[in-house]
Amino acid sequence: MSTALQEAAQQDAGSAAALLVEDVSRRFGSAEAGVLALDRIGFSVARGEFVSIIGPSGCGKSTLFSIVGGLDRGFDGRVLVHGAPINGPHPAIGMVFQEQSTLPWRDVLANVAFALEMRGVPKAERLDRARRFVELVGLRGFERRYPDELSGGMRQRVAIARTLAIEPEILLMDEPFGALDEQTRLLLGDKVLQIQQSLRQTTVLITHSIGEAVQLSDRIVVMTYRPGRVKRIIPVPLPRPRTSAVLGSEAFGRTVAEVWSDLREEASRGMSEAERLSLDH
Repeated sequence: MSTALQEAAQQDAGSAAALLVEDVSRRFGSAEAGVLALDRIGFSVARGEFVSIIGPSGCGKSTLFSIVGGLDRGFDGRVLVHGAPINGPHPAIGMVFQEQSTLPWRDVLANVAFALEMRGVPKAERLDRARRFVELVGLRGFERRYPDELSGGMRQRVAIARTLAIEPEILLMDEPFGALDEQTRLLLGDKVLQIQQSLRQTTVLITHSIGEAVQLSDRIVVMTYRPGRVKRIIPVPLPRPRTSAVLGSEAFGRTVAEVWSDLREEASRGMSEAERLSLDH
C-alpha cells in the first residue's frame, strides 16, 4: 500500500473509532541509559466495544493506561478520541483505578456524587444521578453506608458508579478487580458486563487475568514484554449478552488457551529477565 493510501486508511480509522492509539512510544530516562517502556503501540476501539489489554508484568500496561487517560504527556505518537488528538485528561474518558479510591468520610451516595459536585452539578440533580448509578451497580439500600462498612467488591462498585455518574463516553479501567478474591471478581465481572451492555459503554480494561479478559471482552490486545508492543489482537468468539456462565463453555476454554499461547512466551521472557537482574545484584 502506498504511503498516501496508508495515511488515508489511518485517518479513516481515527474518525470511525471512539478511541485510536496510534504509534505510541514512551521512554523513561535518557536514550542511552533509560528504559523504553512502550514501542509504537497501536490499536483502535469502536463505539460500544469492550477491549482488554493484557501482557506480562513490566510490559507497560499501566503506563499505557496513564497515557490514554491523559495523565502522562511525555510520549511519542497520538491518542485520538473520535478523531481528535487528546492533550491531557479528556471529558469523554472516565477512569477507574486499581487502588480502591472511595472517600472514607463520605457515605456511598456522597461518594458517587463527588465527581458531579466537583463539576458544579446542582445538588438535586447530582443526588438523583448518583442514586441511579448506585442502583445500576447493585448497591441500592447501601446509600448511607460508609466505605469501612462495605466489602472490597462493594467499594470497587462505588468507585465504578462514581465514574459512570459523569457519563463518560469511554470507560478506562486499570486492574479494577486485582485485589479481590476470585469469586468476587467473577460476580463483579458479571455486573460490569450488565452495565456495559445496558449503557453501550466503550470500555478499555487493563488486566493480567486471561480469564477476566475473555469473560468480558470483544477483543483482546496481547502485549509483549518490555518494550511493550502489540503482539496480536485476538477476537473473542463468545455471544452477547454474556455472563460468567461462559466460563464452562468450550469456546471460552479455547480462547483462554489461544491467549495463553501468545502470552506464555512473553511471561517467560519477563521471568528470565527478573531472574537475571536478581543474580546481577
